[in-house]
Amino acid sequence: MHSDNLHRGAVLMIASGLLFSVMGGLIKYISVHLPSEMVVFFRSAMGLLVLLPWVWRRGFRQLKTTRLRGHLLRGLAGLAAMYCYFFTIAHLPLAEAVLLNYSTPLFVPFIAVLWLGEKISARLWLAIGTGFAGILLILKPGLALFTPVSLIGVASGMFAALAMVSIRRLTRSEPILRIVFYFSAVCTAVSAVPLAWRWQSPEPGLWLLLVLVGVLASLAQSLMTRAYAHAPAAQVGPFTYSTVLFAAIVGWLFWGEVLDVLSFAGALLVCLAGILTIRLAGRRAAPMTGIAGPR
Repeated sequence: MHSDNLHRGAVLMIASGLLFSVMGGLIKYISVHLPSEMVVFFRSAMGLLVLLPWVWRRGFRQLKTTRLRGHLLRGLAGLAAMYCYFFTIAHLPLAEAVLLNYSTPLFVPFIAVLWLGEKISARLWLAIGTGFAGILLILKPGLALFTPVSLIGVASGMFAALAMVSIRRLTRSEPILRIVFYFSAVCTAVSAVPLAWRWQSPEPGLWLLLVLVGVLASLAQSLMTRAYAHAPAAQVGPFTYSTVLFAAIVGWLFWGEVLDVLSFAGALLVCLAGILTIRLAGRRAAPMTGIAGPR
């Protein structure tokens, strides 16, 4: 239930975007020194640790479920999105990596049609088509500027969309606490496996940054959730794209990254299409971004 305070919701969402962009910058820096597998594990483990006091207060009986298969699918989809996203951050300009991940709303309607039998309106088709045109400009297929890593960025958006739609199914019978807990538990357990052959002992300063990544992600998601509590998703959801702007600023300040003309034009189209898709989809899909994505 929301309080219809768009101004407060927008401020909270923009603050969330700022924290997510700083987290992305930290991931980009850490990835120079440590493999992405380690970053994903610590991000997941920190999220689980933050949840435990909440679960303790509510009681562990709240975790009893008959939908383990659904939780596993949601967890694996979200984890795949996280792996793709963090890998992309390490190899592409920060703003471009964030932007490709934020293509998620463009994929949600397709999965919802195939899985939930939902319908796509003509206006929504137009918004989606605009978004994919923007993605093509960013990918630049057939040009020397094309990088295969960009496809992994698109995959992060696709996997995140699958996670979002799986949450929509789970919320029919499962409370949010249970969904978030099983997501963190699945991600932590599965992401621990590659550490057997990818572990590197971090330097003391990197330990602190790894913990900070998890803390920032948890804070950012908390602010995002609060933002959706203050205003309808169709109104406050578009402010999530402030993350792209902040990421561009972080990338420029610390790595001198500047989007080329095609990528900049594609960024405008993807942001526009994402905003339109969120508004047209209304409250059905947008609120899930706070608990579905890899961020």
